[in-house]
Amino acid sequence: MNIPIIFEDDWLLIVDKPAGLLSVPLTKESRNLTGVLNEDLRERGLKYRLYPCHRLDRETSGLLIYAKSRQLQEQMADIFRDRLVSKKYTAFVHGKLGASTGEIKAPLEGKSALTKYRVLEERNNYSVVEVSPATGRTNQIRLHFKYIGHPLVGEDRFVFRKDFALRAKRVCLHAGYLEFKHPQTQKTMIFRAPLPADMQKFIDTH
Repeated sequence: MNIPIIFEDDWLLIVDKPAGLLSVPLTKESRNLTGVLNEDLRERGLKYRLYPCHRLDRETSGLLIYAKSRQLQEQMADIFRDRLVSKKYTAFVHGKLGASTGEIKAPLEGKSALTKYRVLEERNNYSVVEVSPATGRTNQIRLHFKYIGHPLVGEDRFVFRKDFALRAKRVCLHAGYLEFKHPQTQKTMIFRAPLPADMQKFIDTH
């Protein structure tokens, strides 16, 4: 597969995950990005393996960090756990939010959860939103926007797709920005991934 590489050094690899591909396997047989990347390493005779530092949903596209050793993976896990990674997503949500910026506070997994957002553009019946999750609960962005009555365009897991006139082939969510301090060099690293073609096409046609 042609997986865009955004950054690579001796310790980390950052790729732009395509939508429709699992980050990690659900079963031994399930096709996933981690497996694809490590199979490529084996075919090229490289001895190291890649270890995912976080996950994206199958339908979510965007930036994904891999470590080139278990030790680096653990160091990155600490950085994520300490909330020292700044993440920004672009999401398309049904309707208009009524305010240009806002926060969604609603517990998930029995724990506190906070999502901040900024409206980038209002379209006819949906909004383009920059989303900054302050916590990292499972499906946080999707659940929080459902909670305030503005689920993501293309959502069919947490809402009934038939309840919405606007349709998309997948959940319109893209992880387009990452910022963190490199665990080895201590340099501030900033990465961006452009909006994928399917989401840009949706904007152009809706």
